[in-house]
Amino acid sequence: MDILNYILGMGSSVVMPIIITILGLIMGEKFSKAFLAGLTIGIGFIGINLVVGLMGTYITPATQAMVARFQLNLQVVDVGWPVSSSIAFATNIVPFVFVTCFVINVIMIAFNWTKTLDIDIWNYWHFILTGSLVQYLTDNMFLGVLASAITFVIIIKFADWSAPHVQEYFGLPGISLPHTETVSWAPLMLGLDKLYDKIPGFNKINWTPEKIQDKFGFLGEPMILGVILGAGIGVLAGEDLAGVVAVAVSMAAVMFLLPRMVKILMEGLIPLSDDAKEFMNKRFPGKEFYIGLDAAVATGSPVVISSSLIMIPITLLLSFVLPGNQVMPLVDFSTIPFFMIWPTVASKGNLFRTLISGTLMMIGILYIATDLAPTVTTIAQATGFAFPEGVSMVSSLDIGAHLVPYIVAKILSLLFA
Repeated sequence: MDILNYILGMGSSVVMPIIITILGLIMGEKFSKAFLAGLTIGIGFIGINLVVGLMGTYITPATQAMVARFQLNLQVVDVGWPVSSSIAFATNIVPFVFVTCFVINVIMIAFNWTKTLDIDIWNYWHFILTGSLVQYLTDNMFLGVLASAITFVIIIKFADWSAPHVQEYFGLPGISLPHTETVSWAPLMLGLDKLYDKIPGFNKINWTPEKIQDKFGFLGEPMILGVILGAGIGVLAGEDLAGVVAVAVSMAAVMFLLPRMVKILMEGLIPLSDDAKEFMNKRFPGKEFYIGLDAAVATGSPVVISSSLIMIPITLLLSFVLPGNQVMPLVDFSTIPFFMIWPTVASKGNLFRTLISGTLMMIGILYIATDLAPTVTTIAQATGFAFPEGVSMVSSLDIGAHLVPYIVAKILSLLFA
């Protein structure tokens, strides 16, 4: 447990290069090529995290100012995804879930039950979270590990099924995204898009980046959209001129830099993907094979970023007007780009549909986060999570986005609690 925690404590930007290098060596690459691929991917993840962190640096204070300005007073505080991972990694089922999920993945590949080799070891905490919730609700470790295993199988199958959409839209050949907070919503988002096709008038609206840029010219450039959206957030937050300009320029930087960070990551990933295909074709002729990665690789799309910025005030408004919601969104606004991946993919980059689907998804996220708040608060207290001063109940948008874990935990807790 200590060794595992030590390795994971180094973070995904360190863990992923190690995994990629080892995987490259297994597939017969020279050490130099495998190491360079792993290091490039690690640098890409660092770049993505820095840019997403830049977004959080400016968005979190702005949203706190909005909350104060519009006098939002909700009982449950969004303390961000760290509370989710803290709950997961602080429970005693961690090593059992790691071994179980790894073995299941190997067995599923060997028997041709999946195309996805999930190398996103860092985000195994998503599956551990399911087990932690079930273990707490049922007081049964075995059921907790079982819940994690069920979640893993569902997410891997969702990743297989949705991979062609990911590969086509983002240009990520041989990649799938077994990322629980995102792919959990893929069936619903794709289903909604098919529904939109049947609505007269609605099905004619198509706001793509190309059409926006053609219509608005200079104003349609991603950087300029970042300036406009950032300035809007600053104004809603009641910032002075300097504050509005700071948020605007920072959001322009996010729009400009994030796609470039993803390109760096892809420089290391594409050679690995090609070698993996060759390796698998030799041993399993004709079998299609995907590498499962963190959904961060898909956050560089202009529609993902721009829709995420627009969703910030929408989410705040929803938190205030939705009957029964108790979650005050704060820290996890910087994770919204991850949530907006599947509304974007399903709509094929149609910003109008992306925002409609994203709004419906956010309603679900807020209600799930509210429903899990008592359980999350109790587990967070038991695991020693540091509560912000004056806060008695916690949850997060990230917790609410774990749709499959939520459903699995609910079913098992109702059957065995």
